[in-house]
Amino acid sequence: MTKKISADDIRKSVAEEDVRFIRLAFTDINGTLKAVEVPNSQLDKVLSNDVRFDGSSIDGFVRLEESDMILYPDFSTWSVLPWDDSAGGKIGCLTCSVHTTDGKPFAGDPRNNLKRIIGQMKEMGFTAFDIGFEAEFHLLKLDQNGNWTTEVPDHASYFDLTSNDESASCRRDIVETLESIGFEVEAAHHEVGDGQQEIDFRFDDALTTADRVQTFKMIVREIAKRHGLFATFMAKPLQGQAGNGMHTNMSLFKGNQNAFYDENNEYHLSKTALYFLNGILEHARAITAVGNPTVNSYKRLIPGFEAPVYISWASKNRSPMVRVPAAGELNTRLEMRSADPTANPYLLLAACLSAGMAGIKEEKMPMEPITCNLFTLSEKQRNEMGIKPLPSTLHNALKAFKKDKLIQDALGEHLTQSFIDSKELEWSQYTQTVSDWERNRYMGY
Repeated sequence: MTKKISADDIRKSVAEEDVRFIRLAFTDINGTLKAVEVPNSQLDKVLSNDVRFDGSSIDGFVRLEESDMILYPDFSTWSVLPWDDSAGGKIGCLTCSVHTTDGKPFAGDPRNNLKRIIGQMKEMGFTAFDIGFEAEFHLLKLDQNGNWTTEVPDHASYFDLTSNDESASCRRDIVETLESIGFEVEAAHHEVGDGQQEIDFRFDDALTTADRVQTFKMIVREIAKRHGLFATFMAKPLQGQAGNGMHTNMSLFKGNQNAFYDENNEYHLSKTALYFLNGILEHARAITAVGNPTVNSYKRLIPGFEAPVYISWASKNRSPMVRVPAAGELNTRLEMRSADPTANPYLLLAACLSAGMAGIKEEKMPMEPITCNLFTLSEKQRNEMGIKPLPSTLHNALKAFKKDKLIQDALGEHLTQSFIDSKELEWSQYTQTVSDWERNRYMGY
């Protein structure tokens, strides 16, 4: 669980590990990790919440006339990167929440917003929303100028043993780096697609896991670069290949008890879990806008590549949106398979938790689990079963998001408007772009 670190612990670490710079990281509306770096001479300002930055330059934050923001570091996130910077010495990292100049949590900070929703969960009597992310990524080769290409360093597949290729060496280096800064890596393997990788780290509470997946992505990109490779978490980077998902494993706890577990249920799911599941399914289309927030995300959510397309759930079946993995009491969970790693993890978890809590309050049971392969059914058969599709484009997902007050409330007014503005701009830019496919298809008309 979350480690306890004091200001004195950080001072000691800076001195003993030759930390020259402190990186203060935070996340914008689009899930992009941002940072302010200060020299170690400013450590006292860091530890007393006195480092400021211009919020008007950050997507989704504030207007120019309201630009001053303050970074409040979470001491429990302290880590020292295990390599020297270009000037010698090491870099220490802290994940921060963003506050206004009067000391109040900034409503446009996705991390603050997740803490707000977790507070609502605790008011319902639950103590933790535990999350395990499975964020897949591709490794690609760089060209002679250091730019990414679509050439892959391997042509292996799922769980292939590739002991000596570039991908395997890079993957092992990533694992060792993660473990050196406190991650508990549970598994690492090659995924289905060429050059596609997965590294899973241990589940933890929602805020800690959201923080870690942001750090994880930063480490993956840095180590890949050191191996002469480019790492991308883009949902569908290669045509005809499997896309990158970020399966989201969720469970609620009351103290040490997993509130999702019931040994007498066929699927070992409690009523709490089933109600939570129904909340996820009922708000699935709006959640998709948050969990699959790019134009490219919807090129992954198509039949044929194991990514879900339909709003449904199952036990062993992998075609529905939510799966119930076989697990013991502590690890009983719901695995939402639709999200991808371009999602802002703080917004995604706020949306899922809010939907699940609404389901618990409503006490409605979900549809029957799916026991067949949904991709083999006709549209008529799916309609007869009451199975609806996920949105097929970012545009359609945004329309669902705009109609869902609960998911908007999960983000709050500031983030909701910023999210809509950002995604409408993205869609508008996309619709004005003419692709090579279109030229090849239509130029002769």
